[in-house]
Amino acid sequence: MAVYRALGGTGDIAPLAAAVEVVHCYSLVHDDLPCMDDDDLRRGRPTTHRQFGVEVATEAGYRMIPLAGRVLVAGAALLGLERGVVGAMAAELFGAAGVRGMIGGQMLDLEAEGRSLTQDELERMHRAKTGALIAAAAVLGARATGADETRVAALRGYGEEIGLAFQIADDLLDASGSSAELGKTAGKDARQHKATFATALGPDAARAEAARRVTRAVDHLRRARVDSTLLVELAHFMLERRS
Repeated sequence: MAVYRALGGTGDIAPLAAAVEVVHCYSLVHDDLPCMDDDDLRRGRPTTHRQFGVEVATEAGYRMIPLAGRVLVAGAALLGLERGVVGAMAAELFGAAGVRGMIGGQMLDLEAEGRSLTQDELERMHRAKTGALIAAAAVLGARATGADETRVAALRGYGEEIGLAFQIADDLLDASGSSAELGKTAGKDARQHKATFATALGPDAARAEAARRVTRAVDHLRRARVDSTLLVELAHFMLERRS
């Protein structure tokens, strides 16, 4: 939504943006399942499988995938977008959600449990698991305005960088925050022996790396001449958030 406004969009972008959130919600429901992270708390409430059972949670997640497509098409229609643009958006969103993005990153995450990873390996995992969907959100906002490919690429880069900053901050918060603050179970990474930026780099170096990613994200905006105080503030918020 911020990208759309920054590039001059004036329509109601919220229904289109909701497609990204539907994919995100599906990922959280499945991420919490016993076969994945086996978590009991999400956003301060019992996880879906704890409230309704594993079978219901599993099916709910699957059903949200085609729902996201329907939401995307409906939101694009409200903006009067051409069919080719909608197709490019769908390819972006579901590519980010699939094996080259979120699902592939989750597989790397599960395979890495109990192992030490290098910074490059961690980056590869989280560019897929976390960064891909955030980058897709930025790209969808750009494509909704008819932005040229140079700006689309710059905004994808912006999304990828703030995605990594988000994940580094998440790793640090998991190690230092409380469940009440986070709205999810704190200290889970250590108990599950997950490889994180916090353990691979140490807290101080991890914070410095997150700040470097934010700087790179803002540089993407500057080089593409995207003048948006909100996008800059969103990038810096990745370092400041507490939940």
